[in-house]
Amino acid sequence: FLKEILILKPNLKSLKLISDRQDNYGYEQPHKITQEDIAALKENGKNLEKFLCRCCIFEVSLKGLKEEFKDKEYFSSGELFDFYLQFDDDLKETTFRWRIYELKAKKIIAVISKGVFTLSYKPSFKPENFEIEKKIYSKIKSHFPDLRQCIWNTKILNEFMLHIPSRYLTILEVERNAIEPVYEFLLEKKFRNVYIEPEEKEIERYIYEAETAIILQSIISKAPIQKVNNISTTTIEKMIVDLYCDRKLYSTFQGSELVHIINHAFDYYAVDFTKLFAYAKRRRREVDLMDFFSNITDIPKNILND
Repeated sequence: FLKEILILKPNLKSLKLISDRQDNYGYEQPHKITQEDIAALKENGKNLEKFLCRCCIFEVSLKGLKEEFKDKEYFSSGELFDFYLQFDDDLKETTFRWRIYELKAKKIIAVISKGVFTLSYKPSFKPENFEIEKKIYSKIKSHFPDLRQCIWNTKILNEFMLHIPSRYLTILEVERNAIEPVYEFLLEKKFRNVYIEPEEKEIERYIYEAETAIILQSIISKAPIQKVNNISTTTIEKMIVDLYCDRKLYSTFQGSELVHIINHAFDYYAVDFTKLFAYAKRRRREVDLMDFFSNITDIPKNILND
C-alpha cells in the first residue's frame, strides 16, 4: 500500500526526515516511496508509521473527496466519515475530528451548521466601518477601555437590498450597566440624535425623520461579534437575527425586503447557522426564526433540520 502513495517531497531519503517535519503538511511534489523509505519506516517504529499513514490518507483522499461531493451542495459529517472509511476501516473519532479540522483550515470544506459541510467556498462577511462609527468607537474605547461594545451602520445592508433607503442608523451596543454613562458621554462629545432603546413612537416620530440617528442598546451576552480593522462590529449571523427580532426599529427592512436580504446574504457569504440559532435562542426567537427560514426564505431545509 505504501509504495503506491505519492505524497513526499523530492529527495527525501529517509522517513526519519519526515518525522522531523510532521507539523508541515505543505507537500509540493510527489515522490514514490522506495524500499529504503520502507526500511527506515521499520527502524523508526510504530509512531512514525501512524504519522505516515495519517498524512497519506489525508493527502491521497483529497482528490477523491472533491470528486465524491462535487455534485452535492451540502453533505453531513456521517457521509464524510463513511468516505474516509474507504481509506481507514479502523477510523477513530478523534482522527476523524482532526481531518475535519485540517479540511477547514485548508479551506477545502466550510461549516454550514452543526455536522453539515460544503465544498463551495464563500467569503466571510466583513462590514465596512464608516467615519461616524470609527469616531464613536475610538472615543468610547479611549474613555471606557474595558467596555464591550459593537457598532455598525444599516448602510451595510445596501448590498443585499432591492430598495435602497435614504436614511441610515448607527447601532451602538454596550453592556447594560454602561448605557447611561455612554449616553451622557456621547452628548458631552456633541453627538446629536442619540436614543436609548427607543420605543415605537420615538422611532416613528423622530428617528426615521432625522438625517442620522445613533441607537444605543444593551448588547446580548455571547452575541456573535467580530473585529474588522480593530473595530468590534456585527457578524452576518447577528445582523440577520437582529433584523428579524427588532422589527419596529428595523421597519424599513421588513417584509419581502427582509426575505431578499437573508437570501442574498446566504448566497454571497458564509453563514454559520449553528452560531446564528444559538444567538436567536439567547434572544428567545429560535423557533420563530426557524419557521420563518423554512417557510419564507430559499435556505435549504436540510441545513435547518440538521
